[in-house]
Formats: sequence, structure tokens, C-alpha cells
Amino acid sequence: MTAQNDLRLLPWVGPEGKPCYLDTDDREGYMSRLADHIEAVQLGMATELLGQAGQVLDDETEDLEKLKLVAAQLASALRDVLRVATSRGHRLVTPE
Repeated sequence: MTAQNDLRLLPWVGPEGKPCYLDTDDREGYMSRLADHIEAVQLGMATELLGQAGQVLDDETEDLEKLKLVAAQLASALRDVLRVATSRGHRLVTPE
């Protein structure tokens, strides 16, 4: 059995909202490349959302529902970005 620290945290969750992990040494394998692609998409979407959120917050005429929607989207994007950061942090090579 592989230690959990040796597993790659994937950028999505399972059906019950639990984290998904990948057990492989092949960083060029299909699942690794898929996870890399999804991470890149999530980070790109978070960047775009941050720009849109700034516009909404700068507009004093926006209603409460629009602000709630942006806050929910930002929370979701932050969860994704934190998952990516955690996954990448676990894969950093540490000197012995």
C-alpha cells in the first residue's frame, strides 16, 4: 500500500465530495496529463473570475443576488486553487 503522501491529490472530488488520489510514478501518463490539464483550466478560470469579481465589486449599482453569486463562485474557485496548491506542494522534491 502506498502512503497517502506519495499519492497525487487530483483536482476533483469523488461522488461523496471526498478527495481523489492517483497512485502512479508516471507523470506523463493519461491520468497525470488529464489532472495537469484540469488544474490549468481551474487556475485560468479562477484568474478570469477574479477580474470579473473586481468589476462587480467596483459597480455600486450591483444587487445583492449578483454579489452572492460572485461570492459563491469565488469560494468554489478558491477551493479548487487550494486543492491544486496542496497537490503541487506534496509533489515538490524535498532535499534529504
